[in-house]
Amino acid sequence: MSDPTRETAFALLTAVFDRHRPLEEALDALPPTDARDRAAGHRLAAAVLRHAGTLDAALEPFLNKAPPGPVRHVLRIGAAGLLLLETPAHAGVATAVALARSQGLAPFAGMVNAVLRRVSEQGAAALEGLDGPRLDTPGWLWSAWGKQARGIAEAHCTEAPLDLSLMPGAEAPPGGGALPTGSWRYPAGTRVAELPGFAEGAFWVQDAAAALPARLLGVRQGERVADLCAAPGGKTAQLAATGAHVTAVEHSPARLARLQENLTRLRLTVETVNADATLWQPGETFDAVLLDAPCSATGTARRHPDVLHLKRPRDIGALAAQQDRMLDAAAAMLKPGGWLVYAVCSLQHEEGRDRATAAQARLGLRTLPVMPEDVPGLAEAITPEGWLRTLPSMWPERGGMDGFFAARFVKP
Repeated sequence: MSDPTRETAFALLTAVFDRHRPLEEALDALPPTDARDRAAGHRLAAAVLRHAGTLDAALEPFLNKAPPGPVRHVLRIGAAGLLLLETPAHAGVATAVALARSQGLAPFAGMVNAVLRRVSEQGAAALEGLDGPRLDTPGWLWSAWGKQARGIAEAHCTEAPLDLSLMPGAEAPPGGGALPTGSWRYPAGTRVAELPGFAEGAFWVQDAAAALPARLLGVRQGERVADLCAAPGGKTAQLAATGAHVTAVEHSPARLARLQENLTRLRLTVETVNADATLWQPGETFDAVLLDAPCSATGTARRHPDVLHLKRPRDIGALAAQQDRMLDAAAAMLKPGGWLVYAVCSLQHEEGRDRATAAQARLGLRTLPVMPEDVPGLAEAITPEGWLRTLPSMWPERGGMDGFFAARFVKP
């Protein structure tokens, strides 16, 4: 029998592990399917990606040799159902065997059956003694995060809640709670398009930490603001909602189309530019510039667990060089006395603290320290330099947040 949820999960895992494609990109590339099957398959694939190291360790005692990649995907999906998602034992095994057959892996169906039956017999005992946070975190990232590694990795173990930013004057949909920084939080798995007010443009999805860089820019009505690398548009919406004149710059035509679609739903008007921000010549200077630069995105692993499997240490150097070029371009766009916020959704110092330090020296920028009143309830995220560094381990009682670095500067 066809099982669209598991077939979707298998296709997504194949895309991430075998073709090194981002999870969301792979999801968009799938043939049209029932929305609920698609969402369920996405959540199942995300659970496997989030706990791949733990699942492999639980399967290892029952494997005589390493299985081929596609067979491992099937085993991980089956084990995730049995050990993480409370799938009944018979169903968990039977659906995995059926998945193997539907994917052309019939010669391995008996092995899948035998291994998962043993896992189901073990039940929760299969996870005893396993250090899940450590197993699920690549070694290079664990080392890079130092003393904060365990707290970050533990925060990655659970699915992130849904955070919304509201349009000014809009009423929050029922079922959520206000966060100190102004975002509204809803339980993980909440379907945003089904919330009252979505179609009317009353809010947009934006992690509470992702909403902070635009907040730090402090723009006012009538000011001219550039938002560089603007897609998917959450920060653009924040800036436009203040009454500022916003120019949103995005290099990717596909991502720019997504930004325009989001702004249309929100009934916000901004100028959009399809350009590489390092080469763009605006013909004017701005009162403020927001640069949320392309980065390794290791701070978003709660929401995008594929990041932990796609990024490599060698990626960081190339990204840092690109970030330097973008900072140079952003500073050149500013009026004297103009404000610049540089942000990355990365936990790597090379992309955050080191880039801000280098830019300050190279460009003669002056830090405008982040103050506790700028980030209510997050004084612990303010660094000694006066910059902002949120971690997934912060606000554990509220469900955590993405990891972001942000530095605020003024141009002399």
